[in-house]
Amino acid sequence: MNGAAGRGARLMDSSITGMSPWIVFSLLAGPGRYLPAAALALAVAVVLVLVRARPVFLELAGLVFFAALAVTGMVAVPGALRWLETYGDELADLSLVLLAAASLAVRVPLTAPYARRSVPREFWHTPDFLRTASVITAAWALAFLAAAVAGAVGDLVLHNPENLWTGWIVQVSALVTAMRFTEWYPAVVRARLDPSRPRPRVSSLLMPFVGLLIPMGVVVLLFGAAPRWFAVALMVVGVVLARALRKEVAIEEQRAARRELK
Repeated sequence: MNGAAGRGARLMDSSITGMSPWIVFSLLAGPGRYLPAAALALAVAVVLVLVRARPVFLELAGLVFFAALAVTGMVAVPGALRWLETYGDELADLSLVLLAAASLAVRVPLTAPYARRSVPREFWHTPDFLRTASVITAAWALAFLAAAVAGAVGDLVLHNPENLWTGWIVQVSALVTAMRFTEWYPAVVRARLDPSRPRPRVSSLLMPFVGLLIPMGVVVLLFGAAPRWFAVALMVVGVVLARALRKEVAIEEQRAARRELK
């Protein structure tokens, strides 16, 4: 129970939670799904605000933004609703990019309030703390920019908002990478500041993406989004890399255990 409560607390203190309304909307929005996606993103934003004693800027911004999207969708004429169904996800992705860019410009990164919940107050204004929060905020901005560009390619170049690659695979990969980076990069900074800590390998950053290769190959095969050999290759590469990464992680854990015994 305590373990589950601890994991829940860590999740609520993560900037991933603050980004969750945008993640939900980005992955669900599309032709015929705009209003349900906006409603669900708004519901997530409302929950985040209600469960916080003091909501942070990102959560309040999500509440206002997705309330506006939901209301606009409900009152929009058919032509405007079709436009929102086609380009709403790009609009939401770019809104997060702009919020992140503005926060970096004023040196108050969007992710800083979440980092403060796990860092002692005396470090909040240090260069390392600000740099770490800025790098993570920039990573999220790049992930949502990649999702917006992929969606725009599907809409404007391929004229197919439901294209599997531009509408799902590229966007999911970008967001999953940002989620993993949010957990990985602070550990890198802590290891740099404290040499006694093990430094996370770059390969561990890739583990979630490698985990996507197998389901990605299955989906590509089922929907015929690429030649059969390519789908099979994705699955094979995913299995091989996953085994290699698991072996590497096991070796690192054994080394860490030996260091603790010393």
